[in-house]
Amino acid sequence: MAMDTELARTFLAVAAAGNFVGAAERLHVTQSTVSVRIQTLEAQMGARLFRRGRGGAELTSAGQRFLRHAKALLRTLEQARHEVRLPSGFSASLTLSGRIALWEGFLPQWADWMRASQPDISLRLESGFEEDIMLGLSQGSVDIGVMYTPEHRPALAVERLFDESLVLVSSDPSRHWPDPGYIHVDWGTEFHIQFAARFPELDTSARTANIGWLGMQLILAHGGSGYFPERMARRFINQGRLWRLEESPLITLSAYMVFPLDRDDPALLKGVARLRELGAEEQVRRGAS
Repeated sequence: MAMDTELARTFLAVAAAGNFVGAAERLHVTQSTVSVRIQTLEAQMGARLFRRGRGGAELTSAGQRFLRHAKALLRTLEQARHEVRLPSGFSASLTLSGRIALWEGFLPQWADWMRASQPDISLRLESGFEEDIMLGLSQGSVDIGVMYTPEHRPALAVERLFDESLVLVSSDPSRHWPDPGYIHVDWGTEFHIQFAARFPELDTSARTANIGWLGMQLILAHGGSGYFPERMARRFINQGRLWRLEESPLITLSAYMVFPLDRDDPALLKGVARLRELGAEEQVRRGAS
């Protein structure tokens, strides 16, 4: 059983990454280990599951058919673990993982509503990056993911929740732009594309941060500037600790939720429905502001 789940996790990691190298990085093993596991799995299944090529590893028709079985295997294991660990008084559990910036003023609303209206559902709340959240969704260890740049994968629904405006803020309103104290936060591929289109000559390599919270703390402590969701920067602007550089162009990202299509358990459906409502409310607020 342990070997079967290990092979299934490796299979799903390759399917999610689209290649063996990416799967090895996500699983923290060598590429040769991934290759051996997939070969072992294909020998057990008696079929070729991936078509290898220069573009990576693409699922064969047999691999597409095995995909739902691998997910079901890991989901059964995760559900068993959840039920075994489930505290008394709870009927179900739900794991939500989201980008840390979305935990600022948005996702806590969902967690509070779930706690108040669904007190019999145990919640596991996490923050993560897109590729880790997508891997958790593929493997069944994450029930709902909320992020900026999701990957489209078989059996996973991707729904836009709301559009997020990123504004350029500074610790000093008189600071000139381009600013040598600029901190480039990694908000994902779409952000990099839009930033490069707006500032094609700007070198962003001096200071970078992989999460917005870190970039914000550096600016508040030592000065500088950076792009942040308006929702995240609002309270610091209101406190007079940051100033928005009004001449700078907005950068818009969409926040998405991702969840499995092949599950219809009530806890998941309630969580998804409430996120959908909160996303619509956030979009209305943004349109009115």
